[in-house]
Amino acid sequence: MLQLAIIVAAAKLAGELAIRLGQPSVLGKLLAGVLVGPAVLGWVESSHWVEVFAEIGVLLLMFLAGMETDLKMLNENRTSSLAVATGGILFPLLGGYAVGLSFGLDSAHAIFLGLLLSATSVSISVQTFRELGKLGGREATTVLGAAIADDILVVIGLAVVLGLLASGGVSLATVIGLMAAFTVVVVLMVWKGIPFLLRQSARLSVTEPVLSAAIVIVLLMAFAAEYSGMAGIIGSFAAGLAVSRTEFKEKVERGVERIAYPVFVPVFFVSIGLHVSFDGLAEQWLELIVLSVLAVLTKLIGAGLGARLTGFNRKSSLIIGSGMVSRGEVALIIASLGLGNGLVPLDLYTTVILVVVFTTLAAPPMLKWTLREPKGAVERT
Repeated sequence: MLQLAIIVAAAKLAGELAIRLGQPSVLGKLLAGVLVGPAVLGWVESSHWVEVFAEIGVLLLMFLAGMETDLKMLNENRTSSLAVATGGILFPLLGGYAVGLSFGLDSAHAIFLGLLLSATSVSISVQTFRELGKLGGREATTVLGAAIADDILVVIGLAVVLGLLASGGVSLATVIGLMAAFTVVVVLMVWKGIPFLLRQSARLSVTEPVLSAAIVIVLLMAFAAEYSGMAGIIGSFAAGLAVSRTEFKEKVERGVERIAYPVFVPVFFVSIGLHVSFDGLAEQWLELIVLSVLAVLTKLIGAGLGARLTGFNRKSSLIIGSGMVSRGEVALIIASLGLGNGLVPLDLYTTVILVVVFTTLAAPPMLKWTLREPKGAVERT
């Protein structure tokens, strides 16, 4: 109870301080995790209950993002999203592989390092877009679409790497089969299933039946996504898209915001900072700097180039590239998986975690800077 009180209070106060300093509140919440966590004060450590609360928080956050996303615009920008995802994977993958070899890693470890740097988690970017009132824009929609494609491609790459280089890997055919099955489930649920379930729940006499049904749907869709090998946030985002097409959208959105933002979302933001530890950093400072710069630039350039080649202007391409920089919880999961399978050297693991946290911290101010409107400027599309 005390740790939960510390997390929520620290997140809200740090978020307020960030706003007063002209930054998105999410940056303060992320830094609050570093402050109260093992890296500085040591008041809170990552534990099972923190990870459960954090996972619920990110699922609800992406569910809200799905409800605020224009499905028509998402479909119209599918080509750009795929190009952004492709560029945002190839550049980090090749860069990570080359740098891994220069650090003395063998090919297997270098490939996995490149794959880890290819991951993207846009949950932090989503909140930043939301705070700045830009979540419904074309750039944010493209970033969301690219994140879905990125997740699929990285999971396929992960299956190949684990299958070829590690014990216990699953076959590529199994991964693709599960993804195909999940895609069919998503289409059917978005088209007919979820609207039908919400209408039926509205007929119940219990307290908040529609909101309860929506929460159940989010959790089940997230479970289905994870069971198919993808991140749970893909399932919760799809659930949000489905709910946005129903007459219950505003009611569900208001209810979920009241559940998510007081507790679960702050715990998610703070949990990222709890992974920071400075143990052994003195021996790995060069690797940390090189990998951090590489992680930011390869996503910014690769994703931005994909946007530029599909019709976005320079400013919009920078916005999209910045929105793809955060590695977040997806890369943390991949890193722990790599450590368990012997694909991330133990002496490099702390450095990799710090790089993931750094990119997550870098995304909000980068988006804030690229989304700024110069005085007297005319908004361009």
